[in-house]
Amino acid sequence: MLTPERQQAILELLQKQGFARLPELIQLTGASDSTIRRDLNELEAQKKIRRVHGGAQLLEGKVEESTVAEKSLKHDREKSLIAAYAATKVKRGDSLFLDAGTTTLQMIPHLPPDILVVTNGVNTALRLLEHQIQTILIGGKLKPSTLSMVGNGAITGLSMYRFDHCFLGMNGVDLGRGLTTPDPEEAFVKTTALRLSDEKYVLADSSKFGNVTFAHVAEVQDAVIITDDDLAEEDRQLWMQTAKIEVVPL
Repeated sequence: MLTPERQQAILELLQKQGFARLPELIQLTGASDSTIRRDLNELEAQKKIRRVHGGAQLLEGKVEESTVAEKSLKHDREKSLIAAYAATKVKRGDSLFLDAGTTTLQMIPHLPPDILVVTNGVNTALRLLEHQIQTILIGGKLKPSTLSMVGNGAITGLSMYRFDHCFLGMNGVDLGRGLTTPDPEEAFVKTTALRLSDEKYVLADSSKFGNVTFAHVAEVQDAVIITDDDLAEEDRQLWMQTAKIEVVPL
């Protein structure tokens, strides 16, 4: 393949699935490791993609947000392991807030019985009921893309409660610009849940590190960040020195 053809093939794959690892791109194009790395560097310089440890992902605008279906296809193994680890923080009798993220959704099969969960996620509430977990779904305006309840009604309902723990998904995790999500209404729900919880956790696979989206939720020091060990070693050391981070081995 010529360079333009190769780079177009890379972009088409990323547009289809959002993320690709280096071996996948090498197999797709038949090019060498060094050639693919050079292509990725050029595409990143053109602001078409973002390099992440082990591969690349499509660069989204600060206000763009994938649907639940699209998110569920990305980094599923990492999310599953992060979720299972996060569930070990919960014990019988606890009250917790789970937001509408795809990683928090995967916590549910691992949660202990005899807990109370408040959520703003419609899918989350249905899955909790399947597992016979006592559930409160707050009101508000239903956001179609993430099937989450947002707006004044959601904040009013959420403010009635106090939690032992909250577990939040996050679109962007950046040392300088903090924890972010594309939608200001969803950000306000997350910020409120953090304020109302004794122990605060953000579940974010390593592809979210370095991302910055439109609406600020909190600083990285405001919650324990649970992630996978696919961070570059130098990045991991910097994060360990700056924030509360727990790393789950893949």
